Amino acid sequence: MPAQCPVCGQSFEPEPGFYFGSMYITFGFNVATMFAVGIPLYFLFGDPDTWVYVLTVTVVSLLLMPLVLRYSRAIMLYLFGGARYDADWQKHRRATTGSTDFKL
Repeated sequence: MPAQCPVCGQSFEPEPGFYFGSMYITFGFNVATMFAVGIPLYFLFGDPDTWVYVLTVTVVSLLLMPLVLRYSRAIMLYLFGGARYDADWQKHRRATTGSTDFKL
């Protein structure tokens, strides 16, 4: 992950260790995944063996892990990092600098 946004310059790590808090958000996503997978398994397959639950939840969690990690970091950044979405950012940049070019 880059240190800052190549377009707007937003810092992706406001302070060292900032994303340790995103572990709690990831935990919440994983608990929600356990319920979202476990409850349908229980009702659709008539309470299968424990290994079926463990295997299914593990596979689904591993498949969703890149998404979960990305969204937990984004949520952490928006809630506690001071990042704000500005839909009119391009208009503001064009008005102040006269161009929309940016350096990578």
